[in-house]
Amino acid sequence: MNDKVSDKPDSQGMHYLESLPRRVVTVYIPLGIFVFVLLFPFYWMTITAFKPNAELLSHEGNPFWVFNPTFDHFAKLLFDTPYPEWMLNTLIVSVSSTFFSLAASVFAAYAIERLRFKGSKQMGLAIFLAYLVPPSILFIPLAAIVVNLGLFDTRWALILTYPTFLIPFCTWLLMGYFRTIPFELEECALIDGATRWQILVKIILPLAVPGLISAGIFAFTLSWNEFIYALTFVSSSEVKTVPVGVITELVEGDVYHWGALMAGALLGSLPVAVIYSFFVEYYVSGMTGAVKE
Repeated sequence: MNDKVSDKPDSQGMHYLESLPRRVVTVYIPLGIFVFVLLFPFYWMTITAFKPNAELLSHEGNPFWVFNPTFDHFAKLLFDTPYPEWMLNTLIVSVSSTFFSLAASVFAAYAIERLRFKGSKQMGLAIFLAYLVPPSILFIPLAAIVVNLGLFDTRWALILTYPTFLIPFCTWLLMGYFRTIPFELEECALIDGATRWQILVKIILPLAVPGLISAGIFAFTLSWNEFIYALTFVSSSEVKTVPVGVITELVEGDVYHWGALMAGALLGSLPVAVIYSFFVEYYVSGMTGAVKE
């Protein structure tokens, strides 16, 4: 009798969405609103990048469609501005800072989660709290350090400062993933005479590939889109990154070159979108923790 009573709510929940009106109200309408709010800025950015100046400045016609698409804005961006150099700078800075941050985060996360030394939990909490410190506060002392080291207006100024907010986040993310790897694997390797370095390289890292990819995607995205440090530590046009170069070079006083601005934003967002599309499965498994006992 009790089993029948307990099964009744479950059966009602399973059959709740069989009705089309209920599916429309509870699933399709909220999902449609969410997709519209999420994708409409990208749609607006795309159509603006292909609109000629006559359509951009005209109050007539349909503002949500392009009647005479043009590549003039992309041509201006690629051939009349240092945009290719900005893209190269952004790629070099993002890849370098992501590599350094992942290397440091792997050692830190492994030490905190697997070596079990005194104060490891407090150390992990301190790393997480360091990630919560906003970059708008940290760039003030970092600016003085960069100037004293003679790195101002160079790529190294960004490569060495980006890990200050990438390492805490990647370490915190990898700590949670390393925690899901069974300790028995490591103990068996220690009994067989393996060193800690061999365990890390041959056991932990191969099992933590989804977590590493997830942390790498986050680190690459954060460094690719970073604005405050790039605006503060770099002033020369040939050293700027895409987020800073598009804003500072394509806005002349109160004149906004909307076509070139949107074209630059569109091209700048494509690398991150491509990376997400290729590694989305690893990203999801890294966030959920795919290693089980």
